[in-house]
Formats: sequence, structure tokens, C-alpha cells
Amino acid sequence: MKKYQPETNAIRIQAEQSSFQEHAVPLYLSSSFTFGDAEEMRATFADEQAGYVYSRYANPNTEELIQKMCVLEGADDGIATASGMAAVFESLAGLLSAGDHIVASRAVFGSTHQILTQILTRWGIKHTYVSGTNIEEWASALTPATKIFLCETPSNPGLDIIDINKLSVLSKAHNIILNIDNCFATPYIQQPIPLGADLVTHSATKYIDGQGRVLGGLVLGRQDLIDKIRFFHRHTGPSMSAFNAWILSKSLETLSIRMDKHCSNAMEVANFLGKSNRVKSVIYPHLPSHPQYDIARKQMKMGGGIVSFELEGGISAGKKFLDAVRMFSLTANL
Repeated sequence: MKKYQPETNAIRIQAEQSSFQEHAVPLYLSSSFTFGDAEEMRATFADEQAGYVYSRYANPNTEELIQKMCVLEGADDGIATASGMAAVFESLAGLLSAGDHIVASRAVFGSTHQILTQILTRWGIKHTYVSGTNIEEWASALTPATKIFLCETPSNPGLDIIDINKLSVLSKAHNIILNIDNCFATPYIQQPIPLGADLVTHSATKYIDGQGRVLGGLVLGRQDLIDKIRFFHRHTGPSMSAFNAWILSKSLETLSIRMDKHCSNAMEVANFLGKSNRVKSVIYPHLPSHPQYDIARKQMKMGGGIVSFELEGGISAGKKFLDAVRMFSLTANL
């Protein structure tokens, strides 16, 4: 494959054309696939790379999306899931056993917190929370049972920035898997794998789709890790639908121009809020006032599309602000 810029790869990588020579990749809404004879069927079941068997395992639409995202993230391989939380869950459950230990950044999404505290604990998988921005805390939390470092950068919703390269040095020194949630940045802004991460997860529901239409998730990374997670995925079934994969793959064609505009708008909003005497604080990765500004400038080519801020006046002021909003939707999505 020729080397193009990421935004070009997001357009030009496509599933193989059918005999109809269609320009846009068609939807493959089939639950299963057929075989010419018994030997072809045996060979395909024996080697999952030899062809398609069942859409819970793989489908031309999901495979196209995965191929695009692997190129954008610099990953060996990947898996498409029904939602972002399915991706986070199987990136842990597909690799861990009873007695294993996770060190996680304290700033994680609410459902990730529930997985760590309410679900994995049933299987004897323990965790320790640390301040994600303090590498010394990660080192101090290590135990002989630690298998995974888990963090979001930028975090949801406080926009903490974790130095991926520094954390990867620590993880590699102790043979620990570094698992980064890259949802808030997207591969257009930040690529954790070249910085030293072993796995990257996404809620594709957010910026990958970008238009609030479908749910989806992705786990991308090192081949040996993806192979283990794929076994878990195949037999537990959190698969992305072909339709959602088709939508998300087409959405990647506009990811770069959407993120460019999101980021420039966010910077304007952050600067505007910073000048208001009714705003207590503003958090945006590419504002010089951000505590990890230098790290954000190093590993993110733009500041992202999310601005966090605190109003003077507490919750009542926050409710008044939300009720006065006219341009934005009040909704649980980016």
C-alpha cells in the first residue's frame, strides 16, 4: 500500500470491489457466508484469515473500518465492537485472569470506573487508582500481579493530560501492557502507539462518527494482544454491526476536516470563557494555563474539541447556564 497522509488513507482504503465494480463500498448485511465445497469450509474455519465465516467473527464492512483505523493509529491489528464500553471491557477482560492487577488513572469515564470496581472485582481482578499525571504514583502502585496500565488522555471530562511516552518507559521496564483510551483526541490529533502504548481503545460513537448516528467501539494495537482479545470477542459476541461499521468507515473520510474545525472553535470558546468574570476556571489542553500544557503540545497536534470550565456560583449557576444555551444540544455525546 502506498504511503499517503492519514486523511487520504481514511478515504482510499476500501474493501475489495465486487463484480459490480461499485465506487462506494456496499453494505454486507449478511449474518453468514457460504463456501464452495466442504474442503473450502474446513480450511476457512481452520484459518480465520482465509475468508469470512460469520459476521459475529468478521464482516467486510467491519474489516474495512479496522484496516483504516489501524493505519491511522499505527496499530498491527484491531477489533470493532458494538460500543466504546464493549471495547474498554474486552481490552481488559480478554487479557486478565483472577489475581491480576490493574493500575488506572483516577480520571476515568464513569462506566470504566464501574467495570473496575463492580465487575472485574467479581473475578478476583484488583485495581489501584493513581493520579494519572504523576508517574511516581504509577511506579509506587506496581505489584508483582500488575498486568495493565489503563488511562485516558485527555481524560473525560477534566482533560488531564498524561505523558504517554514517560508512562510507556515505566510499563516496558516492568513488562506491563499500556492501554490508552484515545477517544477524546482521535488518531488525527494523537497517536499513542508510536508514543509507546500497546493498546488503544475508542468510543467510535463520539468523534469517529461525529454526527450522533450510531454506536461503536474499537480496540487496536499489538498483534499478540489483539489475538488474545479476539478469542474473547469471538466467543462472547460484543460485535459491531455491518451497518454501523459502514457508517463509521464513511465518517472517517471527513474526520480531519471535522477535527480541524472542532479544535479551532474550541480554542476560541476557551479564550472567550477565560476573559469572563463569571467563569471560575477554564481547562483546555492547548491553553498555556493548562497544568500539562507542555505535554499536550508535545503529543497532541491540536487541543481537541472539548472545553471544560467551572462557573462562579456553583450548581445553580450551572443549571441556569445550561437552560440558557441555544446553539448546543443538551445530550450525552460529544
